[in-house]
Amino acid sequence: MNPVSTFLNRRLLAPAFVGLLVTCSGIHAQSLPNQPVARLDLARYMGQWHEIAHLPLVFQRQCVGDITAHYALIEGQIQVTNACRTGDGSLDTAIGLARPDGSGRGGALQVRFAPRWLSWLPWVWADYWVVDVDPDYRWAVVGSPSRKYLWILSRSPAMPRAQFNELVARAKMRGYVLDALQTKAPLL
Repeated sequence: MNPVSTFLNRRLLAPAFVGLLVTCSGIHAQSLPNQPVARLDLARYMGQWHEIAHLPLVFQRQCVGDITAHYALIEGQIQVTNACRTGDGSLDTAIGLARPDGSGRGGALQVRFAPRWLSWLPWVWADYWVVDVDPDYRWAVVGSPSRKYLWILSRSPAMPRAQFNELVARAKMRGYVLDALQTKAPLL
């Protein structure tokens, strides 16, 4: 076979053949909708969460470990305090606000870390969708409509590997590309 035929067979025909086999055998990738959970009990969501993994973000690039998010209801508002350990061992903290996005979907929130005087600008509020949550609120998966953001959170600083793998698989079924997922906590 010449190099062009070899290339065509490997790059075009083989994947098409595999796709045909999968289709004919009835095997198909299951998918889940990328949407916020229908009901989120904000009172149970409050408190300390440990980040197990996240997709890389510019505002988290300094974080090397001990990443947490604390949610507290203060004077009718949800205060968000994010903290992480940096490379030099110091603690980096950011305080913001969260609010329901107004859609009526339980897990659809928006967060803002910009100063209060800028809160009237719509682009300072970022979508924060709780797309998966444990019935006992031991873990949560937070994403966004764009699928560019993803956090896997746990009430404890470590997570069983089997649970982590299941949450990653479910996020992939929602269309998140997780090749660059960064795990920042121990998996047991």
